[in-house]
Amino acid sequence: MIPADEQFFWGEAMHTRARLAPQLAIALIAGIATCPFSAPAQPAAGKLEQIRVHGAALDGNLSGDDSTRDVFVYLPPSYAREKSRRYPVVYFLHGYTATAAAYVKFLDLPQAADAAIVNGVREMIVVLPDAFTKWSGSMYSSSVTTGDWESYVANDLVAYVDSHYRTLAKRESRGLSGHSMGGYGTWRIGMKRPDTFGALYAMSSCCLLIDPARGGDPIARAARERGSSQGGETAPPQQQRGPAAGFANALSAQAAAWAPNPDNPPDFFDLPTKNGEIDPLVAAKWLANSPLLMIDQYVPSLKRYRAIALDVGNADPLGADNLKLHAELTRLRIDHGFEQYEGDHGNRIKERFAAKLLPFFSQHLAATK
Repeated sequence: MIPADEQFFWGEAMHTRARLAPQLAIALIAGIATCPFSAPAQPAAGKLEQIRVHGAALDGNLSGDDSTRDVFVYLPPSYAREKSRRYPVVYFLHGYTATAAAYVKFLDLPQAADAAIVNGVREMIVVLPDAFTKWSGSMYSSSVTTGDWESYVANDLVAYVDSHYRTLAKRESRGLSGHSMGGYGTWRIGMKRPDTFGALYAMSSCCLLIDPARGGDPIARAARERGSSQGGETAPPQQQRGPAAGFANALSAQAAAWAPNPDNPPDFFDLPTKNGEIDPLVAAKWLANSPLLMIDQYVPSLKRYRAIALDVGNADPLGADNLKLHAELTRLRIDHGFEQYEGDHGNRIKERFAAKLLPFFSQHLAATK
């Protein structure tokens, strides 16, 4: 309650306030109309280009896939105005059954990279080559059937980007990364090409130990089992082609990459089973392409990297093999970072690309000549 000796002044104040309100509103509006207004400055935006890059390493592949590939290139905000500046480059390899265009949306480019730069990440160029093939993915391997994807990424693509963009054209300023099949490609190419790349980041890598006797890749196996239990497509892999086949093509993609056979048309590869039984030689070829078995032969190469990191979700079917790779790197005294986070195979990749992968390369790639 207002005291009696203050009620008069309170009432007068309220009366005066009500009486003057229209005049105050008019004055306020007039002031806004005459006062210059500036909207908050928006963060500078990078640019995303789609180009086509021919690969001599892919010419003549027996699958008949185009050797000139779609490639997406992210150019940071200062690229257009700082004409003499050169930039580190991160190569990102997409996952199986997807295209580079799909991963551009999946990773939210260019917005995710722009936001990372606003948050303190150094500006860099990001390159995504398209490796979707007749069998839904190249496995980034070297094969007469699919083509030499190792050389396409490390030679043809790098040479094109260095000659057409203002890059820091040295290994210390190049990073190689990828998700799922792209994580596999990161390990495979990274082990063999330390002269080309200076840092590696592999996300949720597939195919680290592909044993046909165990049914192959865990995700592909789970997809086949799920399709069978739900009355889905269960025809042999060689009878399913094109994007709609999805993981039904996984066995064929891996066979084309790891067991090519020019004398076995029309698909030019050998599957690891024949008449319902494992073919030991073909199965051994698959195992020979498993990074968990390759790693002991590439310790000196891996120790040349400025930094290496891998991660995987705790609910990812590929988690067990990624944990084994972390253990092998530790056993072999190869410095690296490892994180197992809350998530599955794909639900946090967009977030971690911006919050983990780009900052990693910002820290570890050389940004000066």
